[in-house]
Amino acid sequence: MCFNETNGRISKLMSMIKALPINLSNLQKTVLQQIVRGTTNPYRLVRRAKLILAAASGESNSSISRRLELDRVQVRQWRSRWFEEREKLSAAEEQQVTEKALMVLIKGILSDRPRPGTTKSFTVEQVVQIVAIACEECEKSDRPVSHWTPSELADEAIKRGIVEKIAPRSVGRFLKRSDITTTSRSLLVKCQN
Repeated sequence: MCFNETNGRISKLMSMIKALPINLSNLQKTVLQQIVRGTTNPYRLVRRAKLILAAASGESNSSISRRLELDRVQVRQWRSRWFEEREKLSAAEEQQVTEKALMVLIKGILSDRPRPGTTKSFTVEQVVQIVAIACEECEKSDRPVSHWTPSELADEAIKRGIVEKIAPRSVGRFLKRSDITTTSRSLLVKCQN
């Protein structure tokens, strides 16, 4: 069986899956329309609001996909996300939240979820302390070098107990963001001014 045949079968099966029904209250519809008309809203948010409005009007996933130039998987994903949050939306309306509060809730539903990744490993204080070391003369730290390198700074930060471990590359990024390249007498003067 070739890829096109398999892909065709999958596509046919996916088109047979019934789309989740989307029912909007008048207030939800009003808020979604405000998002669509908003001139400062991000494009992704506007497109997702249009998707939900189209789904609520009974439009098929295929039709929404073509009109908004989205993959059908994306249309199903956002329709499903809205469907999952319908109870939260209803509860908010039952509590008679303001239109502004409902707007925040809807924008949250239509926003990307946080993606996995590493969390920030270093606090602002640690970064500042490492940059401060870069402003010092190397001789004060009993280092047999004429200027700081990211490796030397990383070692010194560990030695002083600022961090448990740090890669020289991270130190290099801190220095780059701080507009500091290497320590020299002129840099020391720059830091003291």
